[in-house]
Amino acid sequence: MDVTLDPKTAHPQIILSDDQKSLELGELKQDLPDSPERFDIEKCVLGCENFTSGRHYWEVEVGNITHWRLGVCKDSVRRKEAFQMLSPEEGYWTMQLWDIGKYSALTVPNIPVFSKERPQVLGIFLDYEEGKVSFYNVDNESHLYTFISTITGTLRPFFFLSYGVLKIHPVPAWESESQAQV
Repeated sequence: MDVTLDPKTAHPQIILSDDQKSLELGELKQDLPDSPERFDIEKCVLGCENFTSGRHYWEVEVGNITHWRLGVCKDSVRRKEAFQMLSPEEGYWTMQLWDIGKYSALTVPNIPVFSKERPQVLGIFLDYEEGKVSFYNVDNESHLYTFISTITGTLRPFFFLSYGVLKIHPVPAWESESQAQV
């Protein structure tokens, strides 16, 4: 899956690369036009892709960043207020790293996720019809967590960071298709 970042949704402090494949947090807010699509308070950006069916896989290089949230969310999530809770009930299927080594699946309550090795690259797999969103440590090919729930509506890739740079890795079509068989 070739995911690109949607500049119309990016928080004003998030700087996107020219190819829309990486994001970093700037020190100051950029002077960007306000729109209903843009995140105003939370430092988030969505992918351009809209998922209403099928299997989709992409990878994000998280490197040494110690605070990120990645996954998918409904296109209809609120973007003009602070998060109360990220959970499937609120339209978010996300995993986070908070502090060094504290991974969790964002549900009510959060579910700790254990990883022997710190992922440098996180794989995200969506099986829309099966209602599954899975996360993988690409470096050692290990499964981290899978959400299983009823999914309806349009989903989009979701990215949050508090500092540093996140990079979307290109995934060859054949690799994406074979991952979709998981």
